[in-house]
Amino acid sequence: MIYWQLFMAFFVSNILGYGGGPASIPLIQKEVVDRYGWLTVNEFSEMLAIGNALPGPIATKMAGFIGYQEAGILGAFVSLLATIAPSVILLVVLLRILYKYKDSPNVKKMTNFIRPVIAVLLGVMAYDFFASSYVDSGVWQTLFLIVTSFVLMERLRVHPAIVIVGALAYGAIFLA
Repeated sequence: MIYWQLFMAFFVSNILGYGGGPASIPLIQKEVVDRYGWLTVNEFSEMLAIGNALPGPIATKMAGFIGYQEAGILGAFVSLLATIAPSVILLVVLLRILYKYKDSPNVKKMTNFIRPVIAVLLGVMAYDFFASSYVDSGVWQTLFLIVTSFVLMERLRVHPAIVIVGALAYGAIFLA
């Protein structure tokens, strides 16, 4: 019975919490604090604070913690499955619909309109990163890192992860 309760608590919270973790947190609180009484309000707020301090999606961290606390490893698995199931189901359904109509002129137009929007969003993000690094690190440090990263990745074909680690090391040594 506990596994079904864990599944329903997190499935309902995440299927109704459109918008990701921040939208589903109040729904999860309603289920785990008010409905099932697995945590107190204070315990929930502490778990939320710790979960926010860790990297990754907040809803999955909360589900894993509560599931493990209530029913061990299998409980954590059931809670995590219930948390990601709504996204997986929606993704499969939407991809089936898109695949079915992939040759439709309207779908092709839609994807043609989406590509420039994504490019603009990535450009704005890159500009924001550049502006932030320019203010924090100075123009010469920023230009050095941009040119060095470009040469390493585009000319010498160094893996981006290695470039990122190198930039972190450079920042720790010269910009700290």
